[in-house]
Amino acid sequence: MTKTVHQKFMLLAIKKAEVGIARGQTPFGACIVKNGKVISCEHNIVWSASDITAHAEITAIRQGCIKLKTIDLSGSVIYSTCEPCPMCFSACHWAKISRIVYGASIADAENHGFNELNISNKQLKQAGKSEIKLVGGVLKQKNIDLFKKWSALSDRRVY
Repeated sequence: MTKTVHQKFMLLAIKKAEVGIARGQTPFGACIVKNGKVISCEHNIVWSASDITAHAEITAIRQGCIKLKTIDLSGSVIYSTCEPCPMCFSACHWAKISRIVYGASIADAENHGFNELNISNKQLKQAGKSEIKLVGGVLKQKNIDLFKKWSALSDRRVY
């Protein structure tokens, strides 16, 4: 896929993260695309669902599996506003997502107050011998700006 295609779908994930911020959620969005079509596009719903596992990637995977009536998302790409945490990376691996494209890094999330396990997707891929392809830093600054927008809120919640 071309850089322009990655940017197009990353912008959808960013817009979804902005919706989440407006709804009192943390600044994360994810969009799953298969054969050039959006399968699901979700934001983090940890607070509204009272579910610590309801990260944007997990929610997008759940919705994508429901839409396609399968747990096999082979051939799909997930666009995530931030490098997926180990839980989300594992879910992408188990769903057989072919490629993870992310904007901000785990270190960027950590720098904005998130309690991240500092294990990169590259390390997880190597340790687990995962075949997922990784593309990082897509629209990185726009994704970091989500953290800044969220950080400016007086009523923000962190987990």
